[in-house]
Amino acid sequence: MNVQPRNRQLPADLARRLHGALTAKKEQLYGCLQDPAPEVLRSVLKNPALQQEHLLVLLQRRDLPEDLLKNIYQLDHTGASRRLKLALVRNPATPTPIVQTLLPHLHLFELVDLCYLPGVTPDQRLAAERAILLRLESLPLGNKITLARRGTAAVVGELVKTGEPRLMEPCLGNPRLKEVAIVQFLRGPRAAAESISAIARHPRWKNRPNLRLAMLKNRHTPPVWHTLWLPSLRRSDLNSLLLSQQLSAAQKQLIEIELKRRGR
Repeated sequence: MNVQPRNRQLPADLARRLHGALTAKKEQLYGCLQDPAPEVLRSVLKNPALQQEHLLVLLQRRDLPEDLLKNIYQLDHTGASRRLKLALVRNPATPTPIVQTLLPHLHLFELVDLCYLPGVTPDQRLAAERAILLRLESLPLGNKITLARRGTAAVVGELVKTGEPRLMEPCLGNPRLKEVAIVQFLRGPRAAAESISAIARHPRWKNRPNLRLAMLKNRHTPPVWHTLWLPSLRRSDLNSLLLSQQLSAAQKQLIEIELKRRGR
């Protein structure tokens, strides 16, 4: 016996909501934006009365499916609006490839804010950091200083490594700066006397043993820091410093004096 397939009909309530999403006027559309059914939201995107303000409200939802976000990305409204691009990037459900496409359209400090946005995914944060790092070299000094104060660990670490003396204080005061970034700077070619002294004076960093040793091993470190710190070093550290090929003759002489004082 052949069973005839039944015509599937939408539930009356859903059919009514779909029709409303397609035909609603501007003010009525705001109610449709809160509908839990993705089908209704897709119908909203086809409504001729749809405007940027509706999409901005819709993108505040955190339960939107990826395909709907892709549809929003493809709308002419989005292509013409930086506000919609920013709202898409801020939605944690937006696929990473779309986020990466939109990031170049954002302002520098919108990218910074994105890194700290509650609910942002690790991929989105990493993409925003990379977009910031790509702009570092071309930024004016004022923006770099602000970024030094507000940037993530990765961003402020890169700013430290530039060796720009005017960036040292704001970088060193950033609570997200990691000690390893300073060590890398001190071992690199851009460490100069002024920047080294800024680290040596800074209340957060001046007493860290690893940083002190890294500064004492740098030939550009002013002699005053050797004079102050050598007496507190272990003899083994002094002997290790004396063997370093990086130090100047004057620096090695200070180490010799300290060893002699201890009765070498």
